[in-house]
Amino acid sequence: MSLDPAHPPSSYEIERKFLVKELPSNLEKYECRRIEQGYLAVERNGTQVRLRRAGSVCSLTVKRGGGMTRHEWEIEVTELQFQKLWPATEGRRLRKTRYDVPFENFTIEVDIYDGHHKGLIVAEVEFDDEDQCQRFQPPAWLGQDVSGQPRYSNIKLARE
Repeated sequence: MSLDPAHPPSSYEIERKFLVKELPSNLEKYECRRIEQGYLAVERNGTQVRLRRAGSVCSLTVKRGGGMTRHEWEIEVTELQFQKLWPATEGRRLRKTRYDVPFENFTIEVDIYDGHHKGLIVAEVEFDDEDQCQRFQPPAWLGQDVSGQPRYSNIKLARE
């Protein structure tokens, strides 16, 4: 479930991920937040348990499955709960800055990675249904569609 009020709660996440060819020239005018996330558990069947701090909001998320459509459940946790669980993510963490860029009726989440992955920039777009996902025509500043490619999954990046 998403904590974003613009996206109603759902037990599914439908999204596409793209490499970014060129950042929008006015990126600094869009809302952004620092994100720290780490993984508490990762199973071979694709189930992941993720801990995240995005700005001042902390959450615990369970994702199951792969590809463009996955089950997702998310709950908000307190800062204290986040701090108590964070040490368990050691060796499976990443940091990035996320910008929310409006495009047509969508929000393109542009992630600029820090640390070991400095220089990597990807964008994700979430959809209400699979038909909308398939019909989406990305803006020219987005590059290759890397949806479902393990190389660009956050869990892979967090383990490197």
